[in-house]
Amino acid sequence: MLERVVAACDGASKGNPGPAAWAWVIADETETPARWEAGPLGRATNNVAELTALERLLTATDPGVPLEIRMDSQYAMKAVTTWLPGWKRNGWKTSAGKPVANQDLVVRIDELLDGRTVEFRYVPAHQVDGDPLNDFADRAASQAAVVQEPAGSGLGSPQPPPSPDTPSAKAPRRKSAAPRKNGSSSRTIKAKFPGRCLCGRGYAAGEPIAKNPKGWGHPECRTAEA
Repeated sequence: MLERVVAACDGASKGNPGPAAWAWVIADETETPARWEAGPLGRATNNVAELTALERLLTATDPGVPLEIRMDSQYAMKAVTTWLPGWKRNGWKTSAGKPVANQDLVVRIDELLDGRTVEFRYVPAHQVDGDPLNDFADRAASQAAVVQEPAGSGLGSPQPPPSPDTPSAKAPRRKSAAPRKNGSSSRTIKAKFPGRCLCGRGYAAGEPIAKNPKGWGHPECRTAEA
């Protein structure tokens, strides 16, 4: 029996809500992607996609083997670790007395976590030297959201393509508008691809975006950071 399984999961929603999908990947002993799966969700929010990815990963792994899960969704992690005990005590109501969002998924994940040894590890998304497992899951979920078709190692699918949201370490420098004092550009353009702002919210292709010190995102977020 394996002593420990290292895995990652991620969800994607192109428009939030919009075409969505989930994905998970399990590593071998060298932490190289060995087994993975991704599936479409139709139209859904990013939070639903993130929770579904976690639920599918837990379903696909042996509950008797300790599991490390790497995720870039603080919402999904906090929902099932920090907030869940209070929600259960309050009869699945938030501290404000409102029904818990995505309760069916949270309840199912709670059931799957019962009696298991699971360690959650937060990893930031879309980093040049980021976690390779999280990057793989992110790319698989993004591709499945676009094409709305299942994929995975069990289906003989090729590895998902590089994410346009992750900058290249070897990308050539290009001339741009004069930088602002905080290091960002005053130029606003229309996004060619969907992406995720530093605020955590996504933006769709065609939406106006602006450069900030950490990449591209909503123009108002650039202003707020300044």
